[in-house]
Amino acid sequence: MPADNNPLLTRSFRIPFHEIRAEHVEPGIRAALAEAQAEVDAVAAGDSEPTWENTIARLDEALETLAECVGPVGHLVAVAETPELRSAYNAVLPEMSAFWSSIPLNEGLWRRVKAFASTDEAAQLTGIRRRHLDKTVRDFERAGADLPGETKEHLQTVRVELAQLQQKFSENVLDATAAYEFMVDEEERLSGVPDAAKRRYRTRAEENGADGWLLTLDYPSVEPILKYCEDREIRREILTAYATRCREGEFDNRRLLARILRLRDEIADVLGYAHFPDYVLADRMAGTGARASEFEEDLVGRTRPFWKRDVEELMTHARALGIDEVQPWDVSFVMENLRKERYDIDDELLRPYFPLGPVLAGMFEIVQRTFGFRIEERPIDEVWHEDVRFYEIFEEDGTKLGAFYTDWFPRKEKRQGAWMNNFITGGPGPDGSFDPHLGVMCGNFTPPEGDGEALLTHREVQTTFHEFGHLLHHCTSKVEIPSRAGIHVAWDWVELPSQLMENWTWEREALDLFARHHETGETLPGEVFERMVAARRFMGGWAQMRQLSLGTVDLALHEELAPKLRKEAGPHPDEATDERQGDEVMEFGRARFADFAPDPRFAELHILTSFSHLFAGGYAAGYYSYLWSEVLDADAFTRFREEGIFNRQTGRAYVDSILSRGDSSDPDRLFEEFMGRGPDPEALLERNLGALAG
Repeated sequence: MPADNNPLLTRSFRIPFHEIRAEHVEPGIRAALAEAQAEVDAVAAGDSEPTWENTIARLDEALETLAECVGPVGHLVAVAETPELRSAYNAVLPEMSAFWSSIPLNEGLWRRVKAFASTDEAAQLTGIRRRHLDKTVRDFERAGADLPGETKEHLQTVRVELAQLQQKFSENVLDATAAYEFMVDEEERLSGVPDAAKRRYRTRAEENGADGWLLTLDYPSVEPILKYCEDREIRREILTAYATRCREGEFDNRRLLARILRLRDEIADVLGYAHFPDYVLADRMAGTGARASEFEEDLVGRTRPFWKRDVEELMTHARALGIDEVQPWDVSFVMENLRKERYDIDDELLRPYFPLGPVLAGMFEIVQRTFGFRIEERPIDEVWHEDVRFYEIFEEDGTKLGAFYTDWFPRKEKRQGAWMNNFITGGPGPDGSFDPHLGVMCGNFTPPEGDGEALLTHREVQTTFHEFGHLLHHCTSKVEIPSRAGIHVAWDWVELPSQLMENWTWEREALDLFARHHETGETLPGEVFERMVAARRFMGGWAQMRQLSLGTVDLALHEELAPKLRKEAGPHPDEATDERQGDEVMEFGRARFADFAPDPRFAELHILTSFSHLFAGGYAAGYYSYLWSEVLDADAFTRFREEGIFNRQTGRAYVDSILSRGDSSDPDRLFEEFMGRGPDPEALLERNLGALAG
């Protein structure tokens, strides 16, 4: 296929998603890889005096161009996957992985970078260019640039294999989720489930040519069952199916667990680190695996009294409901029932006040009032699905900062969860111009019924604000070097802008801008708001301990278990080893999760085989960062509460100190620039647990 006919190579700002098909993937990505490799080779072979422009800037531009070509394909695999697209993507995945892992192992390139680093021009660099050069040199060193040739080749082979295994893990989770169906033939068995959810189950069954109510494993289907269904057997069926995805059969991920952990440990070992957490965290705020573990342990100790309180309340209320022996599939049901009894509030009471359109409009209004950014929707045809919408974002002076897509509802061909991703990283140019950024926000929210508006839970509203915080971090960046701009920051810093935005969903002044009944237009009644806020900390100890369990087990898997597995497997593990060690990973997870469970049986239903954050995403040895960032966001929002949640001066100080700064300075310094001091963890404990835990 000629390059000029391939939509992946058009380089247009509005990506032609509607034209991209599976047959474009292999030739398009291979052409982009070849172009990038030619540029890398040219930099490496340069014989003129190395300069910023002919070495660092040229290398950056080649890599950024390639990333912009490949990004849309990875996105389509996540939101509109077909067997053909998956096959084409997997065909070039090893080549992409080999290219990226080869960059720091390219001896000629490394010599050129070091040669520039020793020039007078480099010595005179300041600001972001100085930081970028220092971090580039460090990235080469951390990736193995000084290793012997054979070791480099081996390291590259390991990284390619790891990328393929992680992709297979993700595919198995998607396929297992899509393959599951549970038909309910009698409506009485759905007693307690909200009518809107039952109508969705009914519609799903009719779409499949069946008479009944069809339950699936996408979360908008799972959640109403676990929270409201009075039929305990159905709750057991759905939770068990959801938690044990990929434990057996065609989509079994158990053997992949051990292989992924061993390869990660091998990478760390080859590069001279004690274990994978030390390797990963060397350029993050935590710094080492030990410090991340200390952070988790400290919060576990502070949280445990509140967790024990919540467990006792949960068990007491379960007995009042006639459940003498609480099982994992009872927890959400009992919690929601107790919340309803104690605060007279639940998701279904709030849902009519959160229609998606007004929620988005209110969120945009909050951002304009507080930060000065204007957001406008634009018509667009170049989309991957009819649900997709397109917006542009402008600075106070009219400068177009960027644009973004939204895609909010679940589909079988779309992965679960909510996320933001970047397609194009723009920023200020040397001539004073500004190239706009481009990104996307995706979710799996409760879809609309018929022609009506999608009605969100308050949790889904929080998720919308969360992803928009990431989007703002990307689109408002004013860092001139793309690889140091926007969300290209330490992973235990990247969640601060997203989690900070969630705070506005709990403020009366903010809610009044969008929380209106979808039929009457009535604002959220005062007494309902008061009950909602009162319930905010409900089971806060339980929720925080769950996050701590995930972060703690993540670190333990990579720090303790992975080296042991690799040592026992030897240099040439076979399938029997993978199978045996896969079961060992499962048992390790069960034993460690038991430390955070009210009863050891709860730990049987751990989620390791479907935990894509750890085994397919970027949170390996870094899941702790969610709570690390929560400490920062809870503390940072205290300034907004003190000075006004719409205070433009405070908002612009946040934009100037944090939101627009990307990786232009150490996160600790940026936080201190905004707050005038370091972070105080007490703000998180007070917000989540309701008391200063000392």
